[in-house]
Amino acid sequence: MTKSWLVADSARGTNQAMLHTPSTAQALSPVPWRSYLRATTLAFWGVHIAAVVGVIACGFSWSGVALAVGAYFVRMFVVTAAYHRYFSHRSFKTSRWFQFALALGAQSAAQKGVIWWASHHRWHHKQSDGELDVHSPGRRGFWYSHLGWILRPDWQKTDETSVSDLTKYPELRVLNRRSMAMVPTVALALAFLFIGGGHALVWGYFVSTVLLWHGSFSVNSLAHVFGNQRYATGDTSKNNLLLALLTTGEGWHNNHHHYQSSVRQGFRWWQIDVTYYLLRLLALTGLIWDLREPPAHVVAAPRPEAASAGTDPIQARAA
Repeated sequence: MTKSWLVADSARGTNQAMLHTPSTAQALSPVPWRSYLRATTLAFWGVHIAAVVGVIACGFSWSGVALAVGAYFVRMFVVTAAYHRYFSHRSFKTSRWFQFALALGAQSAAQKGVIWWASHHRWHHKQSDGELDVHSPGRRGFWYSHLGWILRPDWQKTDETSVSDLTKYPELRVLNRRSMAMVPTVALALAFLFIGGGHALVWGYFVSTVLLWHGSFSVNSLAHVFGNQRYATGDTSKNNLLLALLTTGEGWHNNHHHYQSSVRQGFRWWQIDVTYYLLRLLALTGLIWDLREPPAHVVAAPRPEAASAGTDPIQARAA
């Protein structure tokens, strides 16, 4: 059955309908444990093991911690600016060559191709906290929303019907191939090894990658559990200052669900959004332009009524 897919309207931040027949649009059923034993799953846990073993082998060092933390925040900015705000929501415009640079930078985070990432993220917004949501902690539990869905085989393929704005670029399609998706992150690992040896490889790549994964995943899990709701979005998205600090601005998740195509997720001056600040600096260089801001009436939308605020959004969706 053909279903309606909603993606962020590039001009208004609201939703527009697209015809879509998602291969994954069905209730999840149990899968054999052997299906989790894939090359990508083993590599995922292998990076965790390499980080732990590497730190033990190299020994603790403050310079290593500084390198890991520094690499984490630089890479987190690229994840949020590229994967999320540009490729998923098109919240600003750029040239084709810089778009490709953003794709390479994003995929150095080892979170699959930008087309795959955008496709699944748009599906999440369409189904947010509904039965078909990719990663709803209220539906399937905290750990499933955090990383279980990534390891599950159901979500490995890319449904390209929702991302026609991206699939028209051959270079992005090449990067989205399974054989090519990990090339940028392998190149980054080799760069750390070449420049700083094993110490840099362990702290700069393996440790920072583990931190980056769980920092990114926390927006899917923690940002739907802890925090407050400034806007009535019909789901459990929350604003969380700590998460915003750790994810360079992504913690203002309720704001984001309220107006998806905004380049700025911290709607107010005190809502720290480092990704937005850096994107504004990039705009001054001319590398990006047409940054989409939330209209004043969107920011000033009334707070949820007390009765509505006390209603479980997941139960409300099911009603």
